[in-house]
Amino acid sequence: MNKPAEEDWDIAITPKNNLLNLQLKDVWQYRDLLVLLVRRDFVSFYKQTILGPIWFFVQPIITILIYNLVFNNLANIGTDKIPGPIFYLAGTIIWNYFADCLTKTSTVFRDNSAMLGKVYFPRLIMPLSIILSNLIRFSVQFLLFILLLLIYYFKGYAIAPNLYLLLFPFLIILIAALGLGFGMIISAVTTKYRDLTFVVTFGVPLLMYTTTVIYPLSAAITKYPAYSWLIKFNPVTAVIESFRYGFLGKGTFSWQLLGYSSIVTLFILLAGIIIFNKVEKTFVDTV
Repeated sequence: MNKPAEEDWDIAITPKNNLLNLQLKDVWQYRDLLVLLVRRDFVSFYKQTILGPIWFFVQPIITILIYNLVFNNLANIGTDKIPGPIFYLAGTIIWNYFADCLTKTSTVFRDNSAMLGKVYFPRLIMPLSIILSNLIRFSVQFLLFILLLLIYYFKGYAIAPNLYLLLFPFLIILIAALGLGFGMIISAVTTKYRDLTFVVTFGVPLLMYTTTVIYPLSAAITKYPAYSWLIKFNPVTAVIESFRYGFLGKGTFSWQLLGYSSIVTLFILLAGIIIFNKVEKTFVDTV
């Protein structure tokens, strides 16, 4: 009797034995799905709106105008001698990218429960699609920042970009990894405890005030020394300050703070991966 030939499968689905396994090979095989999800997020968010993607510009412009009126003019909070609009825009686009990655990733299981329970694909594709779709929004707002920077530069304002702006790709990877890590941790917990969703909804905007979005780190250390440690050791602060220092030439740059932020981000990302992979096995029964 002839022995049956071994079957050669394109994809073999096996249980995970390693909680740190990201299945990046599978993610690459499903890259078409990743592109499709990014496109879906982009289109659905602005579908049936009059201005459409113009909101990419409208939202940060309105935000920086309000910040400039309230914090710069009324509260008289300094901006390190940088024009208010460009100062606030630099912090706003970084913070918005982080906040969007965190909040949208934190509900990824709940928002996609119908799809996740019916078909196999690497679950990491879902949070990765959120990171990439938000990166499109950030890129558009970054172009607005560059345009405003050039306007102030040629008007003779004391703006001096320097070599530290070469850290820009690393800063974006850092802030994306931080949002992804926090988001995956929260998404895993919210499969059982939905209350955390409400905490994230009102907690993330409040968390912004512990970063240097609306004030420089130097002002926080000088005026609020009792709380400066909370601001200084917020991992987002080092990213915002480094971004401002590289592109505007003003602010507080510290390799120690940036290194601290990198270590915290790596720890949170690893914790997020472990928790995400652990909950992924049973989330369909609890979501």
